[in-house]
Amino acid sequence: MPDPATYRPGPGAVPDQPGVYRFYDPTGRVIYVGKAKSLRSRLGSYFQDIVHLHPRTQTMVTTAGRVDWTVVSTEVEALQLEYSWIKQFDPRFNVKYRDDKSYPWLAVTLHEEFPRVTVGRGPKRKGVRYFGPYSHAWAIRETVDLMLRAFPMRSCSAGVFKRSAQIGRPCLLGYIGKCSAPCVGRVTAEEHRAIVDDFVGFLSGRTDEYVRRIEQQMRAAAAELDFERAARLRDDVGALRRAMEKNAVVLGDGTDADVVALTEDPLEVAVQIFSVRDGRVRGQRGWVADKVDDAGTGDLVERALVQLYDGENGEAVPREVLVPALPDDAAALEQWLSQARGARVAVRVPQRGDKRALLETVERNAAQSLAVHKTRRASDLTTRNRALEELQRALGLAEAPLRIECYDVSNLQGTQVVASMVVFEDGLPRKSEYRRFVIKGVEGQNDVASMHETITRRFRRMLDDRIDRGASESPAGSPLEPVGDGPLLVDPDTGRPRKFAYAPGLVVVDGGPPQVAAAARALTELGVDDIPVCGLAKRLEEVWVPDEEDPLVLPRTSEGLYLLQRIRDEAHRFAITHHRSRRSRSMVESALDDVPGLGEVRRKALLTRFGSLKRLRGATLDEIAAVPGIGRQTAESVARALGPVRTPTAPVDEQVRVNTATGEILEDQPAGETM
Repeated sequence: MPDPATYRPGPGAVPDQPGVYRFYDPTGRVIYVGKAKSLRSRLGSYFQDIVHLHPRTQTMVTTAGRVDWTVVSTEVEALQLEYSWIKQFDPRFNVKYRDDKSYPWLAVTLHEEFPRVTVGRGPKRKGVRYFGPYSHAWAIRETVDLMLRAFPMRSCSAGVFKRSAQIGRPCLLGYIGKCSAPCVGRVTAEEHRAIVDDFVGFLSGRTDEYVRRIEQQMRAAAAELDFERAARLRDDVGALRRAMEKNAVVLGDGTDADVVALTEDPLEVAVQIFSVRDGRVRGQRGWVADKVDDAGTGDLVERALVQLYDGENGEAVPREVLVPALPDDAAALEQWLSQARGARVAVRVPQRGDKRALLETVERNAAQSLAVHKTRRASDLTTRNRALEELQRALGLAEAPLRIECYDVSNLQGTQVVASMVVFEDGLPRKSEYRRFVIKGVEGQNDVASMHETITRRFRRMLDDRIDRGASESPAGSPLEPVGDGPLLVDPDTGRPRKFAYAPGLVVVDGGPPQVAAAARALTELGVDDIPVCGLAKRLEEVWVPDEEDPLVLPRTSEGLYLLQRIRDEAHRFAITHHRSRRSRSMVESALDDVPGLGEVRRKALLTRFGSLKRLRGATLDEIAAVPGIGRQTAESVARALGPVRTPTAPVDEQVRVNTATGEILEDQPAGETM
């Protein structure tokens, strides 16, 4: 592993000017490209004490073998050069926005004698008016088909137009009234241009004007008893209204803006863009990218905008770009966009009003996009099989770990210490097998000791469940084979599978070497030597195994690593949820300790009915008094202890599910049992 000190530039070697720099690995491959207002300051930050660097930056500088730089005149030039180099070298430590398709546009070829409307993708050309982008080509074609009733402009290709002119007969659209047939001289070039201008004006947002004009023509035709023409105009109005419904107004001031939002996690970032033109959402696009460096939200926004507008003509760049966070060099980004548009472009964060509400809508779409992406990735059978095979190879397992159990510990400054166990079978969560632990034998905040207790209790229970009709406590034999005289996995009394008899193919703990060592020690003390253990550390997403000095570093694109991260995150979520429920329960109990006449049984009854201190405080006197064992006088004492109660006309909070035996709040989903 290279030492950054071996390739650090000498004092004064780096200029104090704007520029772009590249880090290379020992083989000469570019692994990171960045830009800076001051190359000297930025590069110096990479060569400080490595412990002060972000974990991903630590990995990058210890992977690199040299660095060079290029000086440019302005920050805008640095921005453009950085993006071109990222596209050219595809560095592994830069965020890679992979937009897997070009989005369609509605285009009107104004530079032609007889302009035509078409749906296209790819680069834009001069003399063509573009609308969009849209999410789907069929959505544009459906809109155009509706509008051609009222604005019968040309939509055929050059070949069809020329052939119709030669034979003197229009195409089908000319016969059904969806084209004015300039190819055969039904309208002149000027008349056709007027139709095109109306079509473009309608798409530009001047909708009411054209609808009113056609309605006036309809009424005039009806007054002249030309009912056939009036009916046709009526249908045209209906078609235009349906087209307007597809482009609902979201901003009443005719805003011309792109709204960009991000949702990110430690591994990936989802980008969503809504294109708003003349106050209407004209199109939507988005993508999901791998996060492989320590870029903040502002940097991610900058890279998304550079990719979005690189190579676009001025019409594609809006007057305003709304973003969730400004990049550090927002002024340079605005200058670059203004040069591309030929007019001033503002990049800003909306704080309130309709624009803020729209940004929040786009953020929800980005979050949904990331969730769908992860779900689709997790639900694919081939991907899951590949993940299990990768884990088998990386950890040197005898077989693929079809059942994986993951453990996490949660506490608040050493209080209410709990642990969670989640189970994934064949790469999918099995929530009926989830378990929760209340740590009892550990004082204070000691995650290592808590992990040791959790593993000990879980696998001691496994050994106990294996004992049947005098069978040995030894875990000898396959976990799927009988031990002694009776079945191993099935309870002879109920005929159901025993809850803790199944041994996992892999135990994963949330943490690094200390937690892994504690789990391995617990298994050894129980005599369990056939269950592999590993840990996943959040800092660098490293996989640790017992008795190894160095971690396993799986590739960022590894499906095996992705599966471990999903399991770890699910265990963390489940532990946090359990901890919060216990903390809420303890708050209720402590608040009711001093209420006269309220003993343990009545406190448990209140907790069972209301579940939390917030719901109990929000209850009316009648609702409190209705709890079995709680009379009116006791209800008044509870109300005085907790503060003002709400009036009976206020809505009642929904009741939560509570374990009536223990008084513990249950999860919304199957949560297993507490051990």
